[in-house]
Amino acid sequence: MTTHHTHPFRAAAALAAAALAALSIPGPAHAAGIEDPAAIDRDVAAFTGQPAGTPGGAARPVDRRLRFVACAAPLALSWRGDDHASVLVECPDPGGWHLYVAIAGNARQALAGSGGPPVIERGQAVTVAVTGDGFSVSQPAEALESGAVGAWIRVRTQARADPVQAQVVRPGLVAVPVE
Repeated sequence: MTTHHTHPFRAAAALAAAALAALSIPGPAHAAGIEDPAAIDRDVAAFTGQPAGTPGGAARPVDRRLRFVACAAPLALSWRGDDHASVLVECPDPGGWHLYVAIAGNARQALAGSGGPPVIERGQAVTVAVTGDGFSVSQPAEALESGAVGAWIRVRTQARADPVQAQVVRPGLVAVPVE
């Protein structure tokens, strides 16, 4: 008789992966299918401005064994924490899911501009994200100034709205952190 010994960490990791997969398997109400992990990887790369495996990008691709119910709305991405150690990916549908993607290297240093070339031009359509501890809300806006990554520029969310100061995160994205 042969006895198989399973390392406790491996058994716990397998159990956790199975539990996550079971929680995110689409049911009859979600006949649209599952979210493509490669699409999530592309969204994270677009959000961070860096490909997976490079400093400032995802530490590794999303585990292909995970199954997430497909979202009717576009995925919402936001930085998790002031150190930008991970990206929160959320399905904004009612009863949607969320996923934390670890970032390789120091994302804050990768994002900190040092007077580089502008990545946002005056008059450009941008997304402004208001971020705080555990939340992020975003909407379209217009850049009223040009700016490099890390620069603070004025943006306007509506034609008659007062301008707000926002920090350039990457091309097309500015953020207003809430302390």
